[in-house]
Amino acid sequence: MAKKNRTAITPTREQDYPAWYLEVIKVSEMAENSAVRGCMVIKPWGYALWENMVREIDAMFKKTGVKNAYFPLFIPLSYLEKEAEHVEGFAKECAVVTHHKLEKDDKGGLKPAGKLAEPLIVRPTSETIIGESMAKWTSSYRDLPILLNQWANVVRWEMRTRMFLRTSEFLWQEGHTAHATETEAKERTMLMLDVYTKFVEEYLAMPVIRGRKTAAERFPGAEDTTCIEAMMQDKRALQAGTSHFLGQNFAKGSNIKFQNEQGEEAYAWTTSWGTSTRMVGGMIMVHSDDDGLVLPPRVAPAHVVILPIFKKDGDNRAVMESAQSLKDALEEKHYYGRNVTVEIDDRDIGGARGWEWVKKGVPVRIELGPRDIEQNSVFMARRDEPSSQKQSMNREEFIDRITDILDNIQDNLFNRAENYRKENTFEIDDKKAFYKLYKKAKGFNNGAFVMAHWCGSEKCEEKIKKDLSVTIRCIPFDSPTEEGCCICCNNSSSRRVLFAKAY
Repeated sequence: MAKKNRTAITPTREQDYPAWYLEVIKVSEMAENSAVRGCMVIKPWGYALWENMVREIDAMFKKTGVKNAYFPLFIPLSYLEKEAEHVEGFAKECAVVTHHKLEKDDKGGLKPAGKLAEPLIVRPTSETIIGESMAKWTSSYRDLPILLNQWANVVRWEMRTRMFLRTSEFLWQEGHTAHATETEAKERTMLMLDVYTKFVEEYLAMPVIRGRKTAAERFPGAEDTTCIEAMMQDKRALQAGTSHFLGQNFAKGSNIKFQNEQGEEAYAWTTSWGTSTRMVGGMIMVHSDDDGLVLPPRVAPAHVVILPIFKKDGDNRAVMESAQSLKDALEEKHYYGRNVTVEIDDRDIGGARGWEWVKKGVPVRIELGPRDIEQNSVFMARRDEPSSQKQSMNREEFIDRITDILDNIQDNLFNRAENYRKENTFEIDDKKAFYKLYKKAKGFNNGAFVMAHWCGSEKCEEKIKKDLSVTIRCIPFDSPTEEGCCICCNNSSSRRVLFAKAY
């Protein structure tokens, strides 16, 4: 009987993918569940990752002229009532504040008191309250465009939660812009989608499909929603970023008016765009394996960990001095906007020490002992390769090549994910084959990405969703015009769309 390979994570991806995902987060010390139902505590390793992500994408925003601002956590109910269609999409998820203080009750506990004159909504998104400010700031076309972004937390009262992917409170950024012309607003919508694409592909090493949402899947109140969709290892899709063209709908609701160059009063054209800690969940599911977390170097909290190897009952000062000098030399190297970051772990806990860093996903592990020092070498392992695969390298060569090694790991992760998506993306024209694929999909195998024809009918879209829990993830921008028949009703269709199960 063949010997089974031992893994650091139990269960494995194939045994129980949802449980595997949560175990990766646990053993890598990324986050843990909070005492508050549906919320999570992001631990230092996970928050350092988020900080690196924020820094990079925030710089990309600012290069396009966007400025950061901050708006209140609480939104008056009357503001949301102005946007009926928008609010309908969030109404069931809203947390509502109705009182402003607590008083002791007759049982020695506390009870709400001081009822508010108007209930306040804990922001599920900020279009309405930002629109109110934009209206005050805009009187002439010379005041436009307004290009704002907010880094904040939002609350959407979820019934079923999963860390990073869907929690009642989560961290995100939301961009909001106002423009004098429709063309300018549409260009901004696509520009921000380009920013998301660049960040997710070049920093998170997640290949994406760019496209447009169907009317049924659009952001509530938007005229057009564009998105990027990524394939997870269980073949489900994850929406990794959205950019919305809102037309003049929100401007009319918030009264964002200005005098144009012809001296006429006009409503502004607005956009909104956002992404969140959900990207962290996507990154975990795209790259991690049965030994734990795998981190793309460009966002990793640390690039290298040095594990000094000590002699028992010996003088190990030379090893520690060598480890520190190696750390200092590496941290002089510059890598994608920051210096190479190095950890030294000198704990005496045996083999568990190395496995902890495997589980945490640090890109490069270095073992350094007396023999390595004598030979002027280091013993290196890469997280994108099997944990047992290690190689000895000349110390100076390793220092000189560290940024190339990190980039090679980054490229390898992207190429591996892209090849996996290609291998699991199919064109299907037969309804029976389409239904068979998704009917048997469960656990680690959730079918595939399928490019199939769709007639444009919401009835067909809804029927497939009801029958198979499969949605149209997007209408890809690069989907060519071609004659075909709808996968659901067999009516004529002019292009294929992307179907998948999704998170």
